[in-house]
Amino acid sequence: MKAAPLIRAQSARQNQPRSVTVLGATGSVGASTVDLLRAQKNSYAVEAVTARRNAAGLAKIARELGARLAVIADDDYYSELKAALAGSGIEAAAGEQAVIEAAQRPADWVMAAISGATGLRPTMAAIDRGATIALANKECLVCAGSLFMGRAAAMGATVLPVDSEHNAVFQALSAGARVDVRRVIITASGGPFRTWPNDAIRAATPEQALRHPNWSMGPKISIDSATMMNKGLELIEAHHLFDLESDEIDVLVHPQSVVHGLVEFRDGSMVAQLGPPDMRVPIAHCLAWPARISTPAPRLDLRQIGSLTFQEPDLQRFPALRLAREALIRGGAAPTVLNAANEVGVDEFLARRLGFAAIAALVEATLEAAEAQGLLQEPPSLEAALAIDHNARQLARNLLPEIAAKAC
Repeated sequence: MKAAPLIRAQSARQNQPRSVTVLGATGSVGASTVDLLRAQKNSYAVEAVTARRNAAGLAKIARELGARLAVIADDDYYSELKAALAGSGIEAAAGEQAVIEAAQRPADWVMAAISGATGLRPTMAAIDRGATIALANKECLVCAGSLFMGRAAAMGATVLPVDSEHNAVFQALSAGARVDVRRVIITASGGPFRTWPNDAIRAATPEQALRHPNWSMGPKISIDSATMMNKGLELIEAHHLFDLESDEIDVLVHPQSVVHGLVEFRDGSMVAQLGPPDMRVPIAHCLAWPARISTPAPRLDLRQIGSLTFQEPDLQRFPALRLAREALIRGGAAPTVLNAANEVGVDEFLARRLGFAAIAALVEATLEAAEAQGLLQEPPSLEAALAIDHNARQLARNLLPEIAAKAC
């Protein structure tokens, strides 16, 4: 294995509120973060909150938390935000550049919960000033993992994983020395179609795919859970977060969503982190780290759960997981292309223009086309990574008619 991961301990500030910024405050992860901040008002001072278009929700959050700044990314909603904040003393701003500037403000801790590649620039802006980043944006690592982690190391930033699986591995890694780690295991619920036959999966509707059995999440990650692409993206994230090779990361389907991640050490010991399927638990771990805080999340009752089961993922029925591992092994820009094509496929599926099984088919076709065009080289800069993301999306859109026709 390589050197120890970037994640490392820091001394907690004593006797003063910790200043925080929440990028993506109205999404599912943002809402869970706000819930914790609301319950811990004396311990945290909110510098800035941002949202994409939900001006009313953002203004409500900013008022409740006493934020100094609220930023709406879409300029069309600036007037609504400004009106909603009138008389509050809270500064209002709008636009993508304003979101980046919000990330640059002097908060000790930044929740990076803007979904999609649009979260890359603001999260990198927070990295550049050496902040502690609670990372909930997969794209930072999937699209530009080497660049992102390299910049964090150079700037003295700390990256804390918010995803329940990576947060579980982070906690379990503290049980031993890094050189003694044999492998890590991340778990998957299996999503709503875990037991469905192939024909039924191919005919799945957006409503069925959005109905996750355990977690309450936004539409994009819910569809990714149904295809198991989310687990594939998490493989790539784990590679960058913990400096692991593909063969050092395993996936097990665990329908109960109680064990979120495990670390196996070379002496045969295996350490697992357990918790309820509630994002407030890993968020609270990052928010208070290296200390801990109380949360309103339900407590596990193992007697009531009774049994925990595990099984290998079925790569035939869920090819997205296979494609993600292949992209990780291929390296370079393959994960960037994988993610871009998947986002296009998910959007088209939710718009009912693409079948469920065709999401993975579109991703595979886009990767093959990108390879043929020589587009899978490692991006040397953030701008290059974003250009690859843009080009891969266009490539995927060009392939849509062909893939949709084949799926019919």
